[in-house]
Amino acid sequence: MRRLRKIFKWTGIVILVLLVGVSIATAMRQHLKYDAPYPAIVASKDSVMIAKGRHIVLGPGHCVDCHSPVHNVDSVLQLGQEPALVGGTKFDLPFGTVYTRNLTSDSLTGIGRYTDGEIARVLRHSVKANGEMVLPFMPFQNMTDEDLTAVISYLRSTKPVRNDVPDHKWNLMGNLIKAFLLKPAGPSERIKEVIAPDTTAEYGRHLVMAVANCNECHTKRNEIGDYVGEPLAGGTVFEEEGKPTLISPNLTPDPTTGRITAWSQDMFIKRFRMGKLIKHSHMPWQSYGRMNDTELKAIYNYLHSLKPVNTSEKK
Repeated sequence: MRRLRKIFKWTGIVILVLLVGVSIATAMRQHLKYDAPYPAIVASKDSVMIAKGRHIVLGPGHCVDCHSPVHNVDSVLQLGQEPALVGGTKFDLPFGTVYTRNLTSDSLTGIGRYTDGEIARVLRHSVKANGEMVLPFMPFQNMTDEDLTAVISYLRSTKPVRNDVPDHKWNLMGNLIKAFLLKPAGPSERIKEVIAPDTTAEYGRHLVMAVANCNECHTKRNEIGDYVGEPLAGGTVFEEEGKPTLISPNLTPDPTTGRITAWSQDMFIKRFRMGKLIKHSHMPWQSYGRMNDTELKAIYNYLHSLKPVNTSEKK
């Protein structure tokens, strides 16, 4: 019995030392610095470039859906108005509470504090001006130089609005993930300076994967955000208290489980023009509905070029 108590005692001491060590290491790794290049992006005052950026931010890039706290953002967009991108929208996630940033040109609380290169680095590499990691990661790593220039040019042109957004609040899981599991992710392919808009599947792929980021919801992911499902085969579960559970649909052209396999191109475009039909849908229908026919045709052609994935037995 005495020997057993001794074993328990030393086991407890070892566990305590390990817990203290992990706690110290976690705290020390909360503000890690990362090295990432500053893209050679310079904002333009050209009206055409600004209009292109406006289209991306309020349309396929759907920045407005997270960075505007206006509760009726869809209605505001439908009226042709521009909600201020003042940030502050709160998201309660499994690893903590995050608040979207102020994207207006305000010099104290918005992007007016940063250079074009610093903003571009956030969008392309998820690394802040101080070298720390941006969380959640920005999904625009593979956006073309022209699109990135257009986005920053538009944001620079917006009216400055003073809005001091709260810092993110990470729980224990969030702190551990930040410390040991995540690193900023840069481009996964060679960045093109410009891609001419057309209706080809190639342009559609660019829109789906680098601008509209359909894969963010339509490819299944694990708890820390790594993709674990077949590309664009759906399966992401959205649960909200008091509301029916939603699962992102399969966008591949599988004849049995593909949501849009039987849709004609005209049906596909008309669906985007209809807007949100399920009230608590996470799909930014109003923003996506601002895409022009060329963009929607390209997306349709790309989705129909994918390898069909049958998800009837996948969970």
